[in-house]
Amino acid sequence: MKIAPAFENAKRILLLVMGLLMLLLALVGAFLPIMPTTIFLILAAWFFARSSPALERKLLEHPKFGPVLRNWRDRGVMPRRAKLLAAGGIATGYVLFILIYAPGLTLAVAIAAAMGAIAVWIALRPED
Repeated sequence: MKIAPAFENAKRILLLVMGLLMLLLALVGAFLPIMPTTIFLILAAWFFARSSPALERKLLEHPKFGPVLRNWRDRGVMPRRAKLLAAGGIATGYVLFILIYAPGLTLAVAIAAAMGAIAVWIALRPED
């Protein structure tokens, strides 16, 4: 079944907008210690690969972020520093969540389990 050209164009524009949004969030994360940067760059590259190969190429050729993105894309590899920063961000985010929202025990445990599972997944990624 062939997809209508108008739908393909709308899809490409939506993916491009999502890529730009992820890039903006990565930029914010570069300056806020509790917000990640790398995951948003990975997502931006994924969206750009499907909407704007030129923007994907710019990200992959960036002197600082390009090697990390290429290693992730090609081999699923994360640098140890990125893992440590992610773990620190997860821990900081959890502490802030507890302090600001003072959730009940059930919610606190559920969030801790979810964040812990993500931290374990990150820790188990191969290193460069």
